[in-house]
Amino acid sequence: MTSVGAAPGTTAAPARGVRRGDAPDLAIASTGLTKRFGRQVAVDGLELRVPRGSVYGFLGPNGSGKTTTIRMLLGLTAPDAGEVELLGEPMPRASATVLPRVGALVEGPAFYPFLTGRANLSRLDAADPRSVSSTRRDRVADALDRVGLTHAADKKAHAYSLGMKQRLGLAGALLRERELLVLDEPSNGLDPQGTREVRSLIRRLADEGATVFVSSHLLSEVEQLCSHVAVMRAGRLVASGSLEELRATGGREAVVRTPDARAAASVLAGRGLDPSVTGETVTATLDADTAAEDLVAALVSAGVRVRGFEVTSPSLEDRFVALTGEGFDVAG
Repeated sequence: MTSVGAAPGTTAAPARGVRRGDAPDLAIASTGLTKRFGRQVAVDGLELRVPRGSVYGFLGPNGSGKTTTIRMLLGLTAPDAGEVELLGEPMPRASATVLPRVGALVEGPAFYPFLTGRANLSRLDAADPRSVSSTRRDRVADALDRVGLTHAADKKAHAYSLGMKQRLGLAGALLRERELLVLDEPSNGLDPQGTREVRSLIRRLADEGATVFVSSHLLSEVEQLCSHVAVMRAGRLVASGSLEELRATGGREAVVRTPDARAAASVLAGRGLDPSVTGETVTATLDADTAAEDLVAALVSAGVRVRGFEVTSPSLEDRFVALTGEGFDVAG
């Protein structure tokens, strides 16, 4: 635990240099960020733009460069090329002033196994030269309460389950008020109830004004939680933007259920669409200018008996598979 060029049709940000104060509305900005391990390019020219106040989901299959990126953002690994700005300040040059405003959970938390959860947090807090010892007890108690660990505060860390250790890591990141939280797989090891509680905590932190950058393999969680998403593939950013923008790049589809399927297909074809018929279901991909209401009106005017009509958008999982060409792996 640490406190501290896109494919066609995607929404990746255009390349430009990062200058101090260049993007006051961004919590994280990078340009040309590159990291190599020997001949392998782990991160390739990353252009990242994370709006302040957002909950930003960072997605990618195994080996796509997510954790390496996070380590470079926090100054834990030096990039081979490119620039990073956190909270409007250049990294790592401004790390002494920036990192106290950043809470992070990277590659799983690590604690003294034979100290209690409370003692571990107390030591972590004492290591911060800015912490006030007279309020440490209250600060630790509040952090434990926020992650639901008050009942286990005096249990030794080696007896914690994986999910409890994950919560303790989150508590460590919350010992101070943070403007930015960088969380690598924050729901790892949590049961469904714990996952819901972490989701609620992240939302509350965002409501309080913090920016939360979340790397996760749980697509359903990201879809429920995040306002913005970036997708990595083989070290490159293949898409980024708001969740709705990412879904919209996959197009919308009209689905008509009717006993008059052939007649419905004829009407849709007359509107410039390319329908397909399966039994009593007619589907057609919509362009940006097609209004669902106009299609329904045209079908009814033509005497088509409409039993059901809906416009569907691809799920985050659909878009992920389309962008990366593969399913989702846990590690990254």
